[in-house]
Amino acid sequence: MMFTNGRVTAGEKVLILGASGGVGVCCVQLARLAGATVIAAAGSAGKATRLRALGADDTINYIEEDFVQAIYERYGKPVRRGVSRDRGVDVVVNYTGGDTWTRSLRVLRVGGRLLTCGATAGYDPCEDIRFIWTFELQILGSNGWAREDIAALLDMVQTGQLKAVIDATYPLERAAEALARLEDRQVFGKLVIVP
Repeated sequence: MMFTNGRVTAGEKVLILGASGGVGVCCVQLARLAGATVIAAAGSAGKATRLRALGADDTINYIEEDFVQAIYERYGKPVRRGVSRDRGVDVVVNYTGGDTWTRSLRVLRVGGRLLTCGATAGYDPCEDIRFIWTFELQILGSNGWAREDIAALLDMVQTGQLKAVIDATYPLERAAEALARLEDRQVFGKLVIVP
């Protein structure tokens, strides 16, 4: 999603929603490896601190501030003419869907890209296609199943370029407890269930 389909490159500004989840912490690291400016959105100050340690340049606590307004204040509101390519962000990673979908479109610069690989907050969000055609946006999906991409990620983990962030490991008989932690958003990275 980040490299093959999303083409994230050095110098771009990348906003990652749900940055403290398993997909999010990987995206933070990959965007950093690409040389992008990484803006990570998470729901607590503690998670923001951990995201900075993983390489995020900036963080937005979406419980305390609206991420759209935070982007406008820090990076400018996207406009269609003039300095439009310098305002807003180049890429938004949104694997949550739900009520963040249309708001993600509002922070993208002209020609910006929205990358998605899931819909944890809802698969049928409201859409406002005016942003897509007015700002010439690209929406790119990824299923992550390409063998060569998985092999490249595993190589990055093996060489230490990418850290697999495991929040906790649970035995199978405590899977319900692990699921409750996920639903309550008390996880940073991934949970592992072992038989």
